[in-house]
Amino acid sequence: METKTVFRTIKEYIFLTLGIFLYCFSWTAFLIPEQVAGGGVTGLATIIYYATGIPVQWMYLGINAVLLITGTLILGRGFGMKTIYCIVLATLCFKFLPLIPWTTDISEKFLNALLGGTLGGVGIALVFMNGGSSGGTDIIALIINHFAEVSPGRVFLICDMIIIGSILLLPGKKLEDVIYGYIQMVSFSYIVDLILTGNKQTVQILIFSDKFAVIADKINEGRHGVTAVSSTGWYAKKDGKVLIIVVRKYYLQEITRIVKEIDPSSFISVAQVMSVYGKGFDEIKTGVNTPWKKKNGTNSLQS
Repeated sequence: METKTVFRTIKEYIFLTLGIFLYCFSWTAFLIPEQVAGGGVTGLATIIYYATGIPVQWMYLGINAVLLITGTLILGRGFGMKTIYCIVLATLCFKFLPLIPWTTDISEKFLNALLGGTLGGVGIALVFMNGGSSGGTDIIALIINHFAEVSPGRVFLICDMIIIGSILLLPGKKLEDVIYGYIQMVSFSYIVDLILTGNKQTVQILIFSDKFAVIADKINEGRHGVTAVSSTGWYAKKDGKVLIIVVRKYYLQEITRIVKEIDPSSFISVAQVMSVYGKGFDEIKTGVNTPWKKKNGTNSLQS
């Protein structure tokens, strides 16, 4: 393994660790002490803790283990070491962070929900930016998307609304407890979206390189679609291919890194795209249900 790759891997795991720490700290310092219900598997584990007293870390680990096994059986693939690392690390953080004597001294529940959601959003954004995942509803979204063309965002929203709403089943809980949970959910989602996607921006990438075939194959391995268009470099009068890729903005760093590792002299053009309609992106509301063909579940334009 090259030295550059080793240092990049170390840097990624450092930021994964920091992100998981911030995410778990947002729960143990702001949300759990104030009994604020949040979304995701952590929110479900927390609600079970409120009802039964079972420690959050064990429910979090148990639920994610079931989802990992189910996802592997249905999808037929593993979820990578980074996802497993994040789940195990989060379990340890939920166990040992409560030993820190400081928790929120803010009496206003609204502010605790807002701060907890914001801090947790920063943490998870760091995790996503470095190729990790906290499991949970991410796996549920993949499983559902395997059978039906449903956007992950919609899956997250429905799951979170059901999980947070279930706090009404606990004795003594009122509608205001649900509202505080939704405040946490909104602030968390907004921060993740703001950091990662810039409000879900999409970019079109044009790649000019003599090694277009190797680059296209490598990008395809990352489950991104690539379209190759014949071109002629007019200065050298040389025929070649221009690679066209349309992806969410948060994949830009991943793709440019792949290109530069293969061909440092390549030329890359990036343009902002106003909107993209099709599989893996948005759908035009026409009243017609588009029967997407299930191929390989890519999340970018392909041809």
